[in-house]
This record gives sequence, C-alpha cells and structure tokens, in this order.
Amino acid sequence: MSTSSDRSAEELGASLAALWLIAWVVVDLAVPGQTVVLSSLFALAPLIACSVLSVRSTAVVAAAALVTTMASGWWNHTQGSPQHLIRCLDVFLVGVAACALAAVRIRRERRHERVAAIAEVAQRTILPKLPSLVGQVTLATRYKSAAQDTVVGGDLYDCYHSAERVRFLVGDVRGKGIAAVEQSARVIRAFRQSAGTKNTLPELAKDMSEYLTPFFDDEEFVTALLVDASEDTRITLVSCGHPPAMLVQPDGHMSLLEAPIGLPLGIGEVYDAGVVSWEPGDRLLMYTDGLSEARDAKGQFLDLRSLVPLLSTKPVEEALTDVVHAVQHHVPSGRLTDDLAVMLLENTAAVRTAPAGPEQSEDGLRVGG
Repeated sequence: MSTSSDRSAEELGASLAALWLIAWVVVDLAVPGQTVVLSSLFALAPLIACSVLSVRSTAVVAAAALVTTMASGWWNHTQGSPQHLIRCLDVFLVGVAACALAAVRIRRERRHERVAAIAEVAQRTILPKLPSLVGQVTLATRYKSAAQDTVVGGDLYDCYHSAERVRFLVGDVRGKGIAAVEQSARVIRAFRQSAGTKNTLPELAKDMSEYLTPFFDDEEFVTALLVDASEDTRITLVSCGHPPAMLVQPDGHMSLLEAPIGLPLGIGEVYDAGVVSWEPGDRLLMYTDGLSEARDAKGQFLDLRSLVPLLSTKPVEEALTDVVHAVQHHVPSGRLTDDLAVMLLENTAAVRTAPAGPEQSEDGLRVGG
C-alpha cells in the first residue's frame, strides 16, 4: 500500500515529466523551420518518469514522447527524412529503457520493503513489550531511536516479576547499529535468566556481567540500572555506570538517587546496592543518556527538574509521553543525537491494598461500622 509520501513523489514525478515534455514541445514549435530540431530531448521525459512512476505510467509517458516526436516532423518539415526517423527510433529506445529501469526499481523497492519489514519485526521482538502493572508497580516505557528508519538500537529495558520478586532494568550498550542491537538482546537475555534466581541485586549484576564478558570485545560494555521494587515501602538500586534514577514524590519534590556506582556490565565484578524509601504515589524515572545528555542548539543540557511537573500530574503513560515530547522539543529540529529509552514506575500499593471501607447504600450513606 502506497503511503502519502509515495503518492506525493509519484505526483511530483508525473508533473515534472509532463512539464519537461510540454516545455520542449513549445520551444521546438517556437524555433523556425529546420534550423534547430529539439525533438530528441523529448526522450528525457520517460527517464524522469521511471525514477518514481510504475512501469505502466512510464510507458504512457514514453508513448506520449514518441507521439510528439513523430508529430514534430510535421511542424519541423522533416517528416520522412532519415534524421527524423533516427530521432523517433532514439525516443522509442529510450522509452523502452525507461520502462525497464522502472521495473528494476520497483522490484528493488519491494525487496527493500520486505527486508525492512522483517528487520522491524526482529527489532521489536528484541525490545520487549512490558505489562502496565507489575506487582504493586504501574509502569510505562518509551523508546526513540536516533538512527533514521531504525526501531531500536543499543538502549534497552526489561522487567521481571514473580510472586517473590519485582525487578526492572534500563541499559545502554556502547556502540550503534546492528552490533549494538545484537548486544542489547544478550543483555536482556542475561537479565531474564538471572533475575529470578539471584537473591540480591548485586548478585544479579555480577552474574549478568560474567555472562556478558565473553561476548564483548575490549571496547564493548553496557551501562545499566537495576531496580528491585519487591517491597511496598522501599526500593533497592544497583548502578552499573548508569545515570541516576529520578525519584518524584506526590508533592513535587524531586531527587536524583545516587546509588553506589559500579563498573559497566561486561567489565565490573563487584557491585553494591543502595536502598531508598518508596512510598505510595512515588514515581521513579529510569532513563538512558539520550535524556540526560540531550542538548539544545546552544549546547545546553536538558534541565531534569523541568520534567517534574510533567511526571507528577498525569497518569504514567501520558506523563512519559510528555517527557519524550519535552526531550524532542529541547533538541534542534526534534532530532535526537542518541537513542532514548525511558521507564516510569509508580508505587500504587496503597491503592491496590487499601482495606475496603464500610459499605454504602445507594444514596451514599454508610451502612454499619
């Protein structure tokens, strides 16, 4: 199915081909007699058409160019001459070549579309779709790739939940392109295979680092932030060389949680954890440096405190959408220079575990109690 941009390109190509043909017909008519014969230039019209139009449409333009070339022999008084026949043959052969080029172009475009569709599915498979509610935590995620026509890159996020544990991951693989996507998949695999078996986050980080090390070369590593929200009143964090999480409380107070910083995964061996209070209504923003290092046209970093009103007023999905829009508005022309992965968590324990109040009658009055 053609997109609006494809249709616009086709319309532009058809217009240019028609204008080219009409313009040179007018010029050829204006030149007196046999002084200068410009009908050979009519052949460029199908060449213009074949760059964007279908084979059938290109053939229509080629036929129009041939007909006008044949007619030019009448107003140039060269009809039936060897030169006129050669010009007609030239326009005919160029038209055939243009149709062949259109066929080759369309076949390549369709092959590219199939490959791009497969690549997009593969990339979306690598980056998991997370549930909106995990245990006592409501969450939302967003990903924006800095690379054009790429769904995901080296940034990543994931979560693990069971009856005993609720854990989250946000990471950033060093590098870009397909190699970074491949390593991102390995990081997520390392997290999933260890998150349910390791008792503490430092043990989880150590196990992930040991698993990833053989796959990384000397210049490869991944920064990561691990969060355990298994308890209702506190969270545990381990930073593997990653930007600090942002804690936003219901009253609008914001703090950056500077967990003990360890080396990135693939390099580090020992990690320490930090524990902070996690009250009902608190929100935690986990992000990659595509957010913290976003610069405007003057080179100024995005002020993280400017995001607090966006994070504390709306539901997590809407709030995170507003944050991404704020980042894109901050950078020149809305074009990110680095991939951006963000995850927003909210402690909803009080809402989900609060005891039911006294029964009420249909008119709102309390019954019993």
